[in-house]
Amino acid sequence: MSCIPQLTRTLRARGYRMTPQRLSILQALHDGGHLSPTQIYERVHQTGMTEATVYRTLEFLAGNGILSVADRGNGHLAYELSSEAHHHLICRNCGAQMAIEPAMLASAIRLMESKTGYQISAGHLTFFGLCQDCQSRSQ
Repeated sequence: MSCIPQLTRTLRARGYRMTPQRLSILQALHDGGHLSPTQIYERVHQTGMTEATVYRTLEFLAGNGILSVADRGNGHLAYELSSEAHHHLICRNCGAQMAIEPAMLASAIRLMESKTGYQISAGHLTFFGLCQDCQSRSQ
Protein backbone atom coordinates (compact mmCIF):
# COMPACT_ATOMS: atom_id res chain seq x y z
CA MET A 1 0.00 0.00 0.00
CA SER A 2 1.32 3.40 -0.93
CA CYS A 3 2.10 6.03 1.67
CA ILE A 4 2.01 8.77 -0.98
CA PRO A 5 -1.50 10.04 -0.05
CA GLN A 6 -0.41 10.51 3.57
CA LEU A 7 2.77 12.29 2.50
CA THR A 8 0.68 14.53 0.23
CA ARG A 9 -1.53 15.44 3.19
CA THR A 10 1.55 16.13 5.32
CA LEU A 11 3.00 18.52 2.75
CA ARG A 12 -0.34 20.28 2.24
CA ALA A 13 -0.79 20.68 6.00
CA ARG A 14 2.57 22.46 6.03
CA GLY A 15 1.48 24.78 3.21
CA TYR A 16 3.26 23.04 0.34
CA ARG A 17 1.99 21.51 -2.89
CA MET A 18 2.64 18.00 -4.14
CA THR A 19 4.40 18.91 -7.37
CA PRO A 20 4.94 16.38 -10.18
CA GLN A 21 8.66 16.37 -9.33
CA ARG A 22 8.04 15.59 -5.67
CA LEU A 23 5.53 12.92 -6.59
CA SER A 24 7.94 11.26 -9.06
CA ILE A 25 10.74 11.13 -6.50
CA LEU A 26 8.48 9.82 -3.76
CA GLN A 27 7.16 7.13 -6.10
CA ALA A 28 10.71 6.11 -7.05
CA LEU A 29 11.61 5.78 -3.37
CA HIS A 30 8.40 3.94 -2.58
CA ASP A 31 9.25 1.43 -5.30
CA GLY A 32 12.95 1.17 -4.50
CA GLY A 33 13.89 1.70 -0.86
CA HIS A 34 17.31 3.19 -0.07
CA LEU A 35 18.49 5.01 -3.19
CA SER A 36 21.32 7.37 -4.01
CA PRO A 37 20.56 10.65 -5.78
CA THR A 38 21.99 9.13 -8.97
CA GLN A 39 19.73 6.09 -8.71
CA ILE A 40 16.74 8.35 -8.15
CA TYR A 41 17.69 10.47 -11.16
CA GLU A 42 17.97 7.33 -13.31
CA ARG A 43 14.41 6.41 -12.33
CA VAL A 44 12.84 9.84 -12.91
CA HIS A 45 14.83 11.47 -15.73
CA GLN A 46 12.38 10.20 -18.35
CA THR A 47 9.88 12.70 -16.92
CA GLY A 48 12.19 15.50 -18.08
CA MET A 49 13.48 16.22 -14.58
CA THR A 50 17.04 17.50 -14.43
CA GLU A 51 19.63 16.22 -11.99
CA ALA A 52 19.69 19.62 -10.29
CA THR A 53 15.92 19.40 -9.72
CA VAL A 54 16.36 15.94 -8.19
CA TYR A 55 18.94 17.27 -5.72
CA ARG A 56 16.84 20.34 -4.82
CA THR A 57 13.73 18.23 -4.36
CA LEU A 58 15.57 15.67 -2.21
CA GLU A 59 16.89 18.49 -0.03
CA PHE A 60 13.39 19.96 0.31
CA LEU A 61 11.75 16.62 1.15
CA ALA A 62 14.47 15.68 3.66
CA GLY A 63 14.27 19.14 5.25
CA ASN A 64 10.54 18.63 5.75
CA GLY A 65 10.96 15.21 7.34
CA ILE A 66 9.43 13.36 4.40
CA LEU A 67 12.71 11.60 3.58
CA SER A 68 15.48 10.20 5.73
CA VAL A 69 19.08 10.59 4.66
CA ALA A 70 21.71 7.99 5.51
CA ASP A 71 25.45 8.21 5.05
CA ARG A 72 26.52 5.07 3.22
CA GLY A 73 30.20 5.74 3.82
CA ASN A 74 32.77 7.79 1.91
CA GLY A 75 30.31 10.67 1.67
CA HIS A 76 27.74 8.67 -0.32
CA LEU A 77 24.17 9.41 0.69
CA ALA A 78 21.06 7.28 0.36
CA TYR A 79 17.49 8.48 0.69
CA GLU A 80 14.39 6.66 1.80
CA LEU A 81 10.88 7.52 2.83
CA SER A 82 10.71 8.52 6.48
CA SER A 83 8.80 6.01 8.45
CA GLU A 84 9.55 4.60 11.81
CA ALA A 85 13.07 4.91 13.15
CA HIS A 86 15.46 2.20 12.09
CA HIS A 87 19.17 1.74 11.76
CA HIS A 88 21.65 -0.15 9.59
CA LEU A 89 24.89 -2.07 9.74
CA ILE A 90 26.91 -1.85 6.53
CA CYS A 91 29.96 -3.91 5.66
CA ARG A 92 32.82 -1.64 4.59
CA ASN A 93 34.25 -4.41 2.46
CA CYS A 94 31.37 -5.93 0.47
CA GLY A 95 28.56 -3.42 1.13
CA ALA A 96 26.19 -5.96 2.71
CA GLN A 97 23.47 -4.30 4.77
CA MET A 98 21.53 -5.38 7.80
CA ALA A 99 18.71 -3.58 9.59
CA ILE A 100 19.00 -2.96 13.32
CA GLU A 101 15.84 -2.68 15.37
CA PRO A 102 15.60 0.61 17.30
CA ALA A 103 15.03 -1.30 20.55
CA MET A 104 18.61 -2.60 20.33
CA LEU A 105 19.92 0.96 20.74
CA ALA A 106 17.26 2.37 23.07
CA SER A 107 19.27 1.93 26.29
CA ALA A 108 22.40 3.44 24.71
CA ILE A 109 20.40 6.44 23.51
CA ARG A 110 18.83 6.91 26.96
CA LEU A 111 22.30 6.74 28.54
CA MET A 112 23.65 9.38 26.11
CA GLU A 113 20.68 11.61 26.90
CA SER A 114 21.21 11.32 30.65
CA LYS A 115 24.97 11.96 30.37
CA THR A 116 24.76 14.87 27.93
CA GLY A 117 21.42 16.53 28.63
CA TYR A 118 20.56 16.30 24.92
CA GLN A 119 17.20 15.06 23.74
CA ILE A 120 18.26 12.70 20.95
CA SER A 121 16.10 12.06 17.92
CA ALA A 122 18.02 9.23 16.28
CA GLY A 123 15.71 8.57 13.35
CA HIS A 124 18.34 6.80 11.30
CA LEU A 125 21.82 5.67 12.31
CA THR A 126 24.32 3.80 10.17
CA PHE A 127 27.13 1.72 11.63
CA PHE A 128 30.01 0.42 9.55
CA GLY A 129 32.09 -2.68 10.11
CA LEU A 130 32.94 -6.06 8.60
CA CYS A 131 30.25 -8.68 8.08
CA GLN A 132 30.84 -12.27 9.19
CA ASP A 133 31.68 -13.44 5.66
CA CYS A 134 34.33 -10.76 5.15
CA GLN A 135 35.75 -11.42 8.62
CA SER A 136 36.13 -15.12 7.84
CA ARG A 137 37.73 -14.40 4.44
CA SER A 138 40.33 -12.09 6.00
CA GLN A 139 41.52 -14.69 8.52
